[in-house]
Amino acid sequence: MNQREMTTHTPSQASSTTVRLTTAQALVRYLAAQRTPSGEPLFGGVFAIFGHGNVAGIGEALYHHREELPVYRAHNEQAMAHSAIAYAKANFRRRMMAVTTSIGPGATNLVTAAALAHVNRLPVLLLPGDIFVSRAPDPVLQQVEDAHDGGLSANDALKPVSRYFDRIVHPAQLLSALPRAIRVLTDAALCGPVTLALPQDVQAMAYDYPASFFEPRVVSFHASAPVAHEIERAAAALREAREPLIVSGGGVLYGEASEALRTFAERHGIPVAETQAGKSALPWDHPLNVGGIGVTGSSSANELANAADCVLAVGTRLQDFTTGSNTLFTQARLIGVNANAFDALKQNSIAVESDARLALDALSDALGDWRAAPQWTTRAHHLADDWRTAVAHVTNTPPHDGLLPREADVIGAVQRSDGQSASNDIVVCAAGTLPADLQKLWRTATPGGYHVEYGYSCMGYEIAGGLGAKLAKPAREVIVIVGDGSYLMMNSELATSVMLGAKLIVVLLDNRGYGCINRLQQSCGGAPFNNLIDDCKQGPQGAPAIDFAMHARSLGATAEHVANIAELEAAMQRARASDRSYLISIDTDPARPTEEGGWWWEVAVPEVSERETVQRARAGYDSALAARSKSASQ
Repeated sequence: MNQREMTTHTPSQASSTTVRLTTAQALVRYLAAQRTPSGEPLFGGVFAIFGHGNVAGIGEALYHHREELPVYRAHNEQAMAHSAIAYAKANFRRRMMAVTTSIGPGATNLVTAAALAHVNRLPVLLLPGDIFVSRAPDPVLQQVEDAHDGGLSANDALKPVSRYFDRIVHPAQLLSALPRAIRVLTDAALCGPVTLALPQDVQAMAYDYPASFFEPRVVSFHASAPVAHEIERAAAALREAREPLIVSGGGVLYGEASEALRTFAERHGIPVAETQAGKSALPWDHPLNVGGIGVTGSSSANELANAADCVLAVGTRLQDFTTGSNTLFTQARLIGVNANAFDALKQNSIAVESDARLALDALSDALGDWRAAPQWTTRAHHLADDWRTAVAHVTNTPPHDGLLPREADVIGAVQRSDGQSASNDIVVCAAGTLPADLQKLWRTATPGGYHVEYGYSCMGYEIAGGLGAKLAKPAREVIVIVGDGSYLMMNSELATSVMLGAKLIVVLLDNRGYGCINRLQQSCGGAPFNNLIDDCKQGPQGAPAIDFAMHARSLGATAEHVANIAELEAAMQRARASDRSYLISIDTDPARPTEEGGWWWEVAVPEVSERETVQRARAGYDSALAARSKSASQ
């Protein structure tokens, strides 16, 4: 032991051992002592970018525990937090990481990532440096001052996007703050980002901590068991239904309920539709898997959702892409199963506040031999088969001569390169058109094989998220599919992946701008403007011709540009055989989405405009609003 231990005596003469540590040393030692039920460290490591405010305190502490708590250097604070969040997502929230930054811009760079973790209910421990509690060197470098609040710092920007926030102003505060933090990080209902702001003078302060505080301890992952009367209400609603549908959300994966979902669906003959977060809970070719639901969903799932008389929403927060902006299953009675009551109660649901696996098991027992109407189950089987046929056609039909490939062509080529119908790949993506096509078209038979961040739809997550997924699942091939616009926003962790030997395959679709929003802009009647590079204001030298393969090589990756789908398939074989991160870029068409599937999504169109195209789009918008209003009133 490299810190001084001593024995102290209480007034009753009972003795207890204490150890004198700085606040930073105590924090790091406590994190290193946490264990999962399987015996693994709860924290897979700490991403750190050191600066004033964390290098002298927590940096020194991390150095002494670097063997049991690995430290990873990154290149961007937001990106490294994305990597940490992806690590937790890939581990179904059973393992996680911490992130430490300096004060000022290092801390505020965490805000976007914290919001992403908050929206997606994913655990990450944020440890930003803070100003001096003593205020002796006030204002310190990078301090955000407020003329009306002397206690405010840049870290206060993290409060709205943290599930638990604490500013450690005295070393003894860790004795209560750290157990609270761990509880939030491991509680299914509370789960999300935790911020412990660490003033730099407090980090260096010493205190006599109870030695027992640092003994290895097994963490319990908490999720509520269902309440009997809530299960009975849900079972009663299902017994009255003939044409029910399950909507499988991320809570099914995080609750390790994939097998429970399959058993429940088969026993009761209920088709299963998937949200973005819930995709991969059921194998893609399961007869009752009718595909993605909602705006980016399949025609099969949406047809059934629009006809169902009861929807069992399991582990989903029912955002607008899932519900088609509240137009998709308004005719159905809704049952919400969620560990978080806030989510379980949405859409006036019959709420079952519970862990997904426990709720599905209890609900199945309550239903006994009840099954959905046979013709409904048969209809679901046929629609699912039809959709799988459509997917095979879309992803295996090469573009006509003279046309650039579209997203569906690329997705098909990537999956064919695996040579297996039940791929073990993990695909990582976020934001734009790609998540829409991936939810429709990506095939996976393994839980976690679909890793798409669409709760916050955060451009820039892709490569950083891929790194986190690879650190979590090093034996699986991690394929990051990303557009040129998102790549330009955040790509630096490609260099980190090379440095760590955490190989990624990055497939970059270059459509020369923000193709997704360009299409949305025009569908709302707008003129192409400021999205594709050709439609942007430019100087006399015009837009740069960006060589993405050359850029990736400059970051240490192997890279190449391919001219067509056949070359992409060949390049994928080289990428799979490579021992380091490999980027493949390909030019794609910004104007041709996958037309199959989908549903209406509400985007407000200007009520007044001189443009005829906007006027027509507004008329269509008004009609859709009227239809939703009529449906809601029935």
